Amino acid sequence: MKLRYHLFVIILFWGCKERLPVVDDFKNLSYKLTNQNNQEIIFPDFVKGKIVVMNFIFTNCPDICPLSSNNMRLIQEKLKREKVDNVQFVSLSFDPENDTPEVLRKFADIRNLDLSNWTFLTGDKFVTNAIIKKVGVMAVTSDSTIFKSGRKIYYYIHTDRIQLIDIEGKIRKNYKGSTINVDEIVADIKKL
Repeated sequence: MKLRYHLFVIILFWGCKERLPVVDDFKNLSYKLTNQNNQEIIFPDFVKGKIVVMNFIFTNCPDICPLSSNNMRLIQEKLKREKVDNVQFVSLSFDPENDTPEVLRKFADIRNLDLSNWTFLTGDKFVTNAIIKKVGVMAVTSDSTIFKSGRKIYYYIHTDRIQLIDIEGKIRKNYKGSTINVDEIVADIKKL
């Protein structure tokens, strides 16, 4: 009888265990940023009480960032179809010198992104660097190309990441942004 009781307690405890471990958190942190509408935003305060799906981009990116942003769009659309709300999408630029609020707005507009629950953020380079360092995202300037016209194209070697953050600001899971399995992250959101 005691053995059955102990097995029951073990199974109960195991079943109540968090389904997604905590990777890190934004506890007691506050960052002043600017959104695509040139409004000051305090991150993560503005998303408190919401599940956050976040990616890290620069708008001049020729490959990973557009793929990651498109996957964010696909996640957003699937959540809307499944009537899952209380989710905020956030894209943080790690290239604030070039990614002004106007540039971020144009990036979203060109892709016809739904900004009703999606915010693009930029800010002081010191602040954006602090955030990406906190979450383990790397962004290192790489080669540039200068055309005869004087136009310059520059690149970053950077981490390809979409991050899932719970309503308490705890980072719960990291995904490869350009190849994320949309069904997997939607299922993980539902677990939170």
